[in-house]
Amino acid sequence: MKIYLAGPDVFLPDALLIGRRKAELCADHGFTGLFPLDNAVALAAHDASLQIFRGNEAMMNDADAIIANLTPFRGPSADAGTVYELGYMAGRGKLVLGYSNDPANYVARVKQFETVESRNGLLIGADGLAVEDFGLADNLMLIHCLDLHGAPLVTPRRRPADLWHDLDSFTACLQIAAERLRPQQAH
Repeated sequence: MKIYLAGPDVFLPDALLIGRRKAELCADHGFTGLFPLDNAVALAAHDASLQIFRGNEAMMNDADAIIANLTPFRGPSADAGTVYELGYMAGRGKLVLGYSNDPANYVARVKQFETVESRNGLLIGADGLAVEDFGLADNLMLIHCLDLHGAPLVTPRRRPADLWHDLDSFTACLQIAAERLRPQQAH
């Protein structure tokens, strides 16, 4: 059984190391971890971005599940590419699991980036636009994708000291995957 390992981890300075560590944890649980940087792409190629997209899509097609790192990336919400990959896998009927190492809800995180005020029963950001406020950890589409096509978002009780390298919530997702996917192997 294969698990696609999605997330902004690919942007870390030690991305290959974190990818290897996640793959080792997958192996410990009886899975093969597919990390996007396992695809060899010449970044100087004129079509490098398309090669990356196609390589990642091929990995997702080959995988039985996805574990998405949905820790907020460059803003109050999850990485856009990771969100696409989560939706892609859900649309293909595969098990979708996700975690965030930031346990704060979405509104609390938005408030770290801009002033938010209450107007006429809505929260309004500094840009004049409504801020989604359902008490969820991220956008409702993302959270309910997980709820309905996998398992609820896994978060720690407290934000870990090392947001990008703490793998406790990732490991919790692996345990859920083992519970959900192993019965299928028996058939």
